[in-house]
Amino acid sequence: MITLQTIRPGQKVKVVKLHGQGPVKRRIMDMGITKDTEILVRKAAPLGDPIEVHVRGYELSLRKADIDIIEVAELV
Repeated sequence: MITLQTIRPGQKVKVVKLHGQGPVKRRIMDMGITKDTEILVRKAAPLGDPIEVHVRGYELSLRKADIDIIEVAELV
């Protein structure tokens, strides 16, 4: 399983599945991150938390705790 946390800046991925439960999963989905959504990782903070992504036409910063539940597949 590849999570969004393992993706480097500049890579584009597609969401396969959200593994969280309850309010955390709902919050991620409310931000527009759902199955089959394409995500471009823009940049990461020096210690890797948070990361900035481009999703559905806008920029979004996500914490490590949130990106652990996002399973992705790399796009070529």
